[in-house]
Amino acid sequence: MALYFTEMPAVIAMLRAVNLVSHNRIKMDALCSLCTSLKLRDPQTYVQSGNVVFGTNERNLAKVSKQIADGIEREFGFRTEVIVRSTAEMRDVVARNPFAKRRGIEPGKFLVLFFSGQPGLDARERIQSIKADREELHLDGRELYIYFPDGQGRSKVSTATIERMLKTPGTGRNWNSVTKLLEMAETMEGL
Repeated sequence: MALYFTEMPAVIAMLRAVNLVSHNRIKMDALCSLCTSLKLRDPQTYVQSGNVVFGTNERNLAKVSKQIADGIEREFGFRTEVIVRSTAEMRDVVARNPFAKRRGIEPGKFLVLFFSGQPGLDARERIQSIKADREELHLDGRELYIYFPDGQGRSKVSTATIERMLKTPGTGRNWNSVTKLLEMAETMEGL
């Protein structure tokens, strides 16, 4: 499904499974260089987990995603999923936060799993069937909001399991990263 927008000065790209231990390594300056070579404007990275914000006149986000994934494969020798959101889409992700009115939610224990496509019609039922201890999962569109009150490292809920269940690739970012990426995109757009 191609996504089109009438105006899109800033886009957020999140790479799946890069810079984990010793595989799928990409230095962030090399990622910026790749984006520049692809005619993406003013690429800026955030932390080492494969987040880049850039400007583009291309309105088809699926095309941008494929262009970056192809470039990574060509330049770095591996293929990874590149999940993109416009500034408006990321603003909507933040606005839909199901935990926004709750006190005591720790941003480092709050993850948003961004899917590359729309999970299937039975996705909500599949999510509800996950045996979670204290974790809370809320599927909303192409995002799954997960709160890990005891930390993600102690949880039996894994993002890999969720992806297999939904048959849709995704990548997770904690709430601090989500809000920082939005801030970077809004700054780039002059908002």
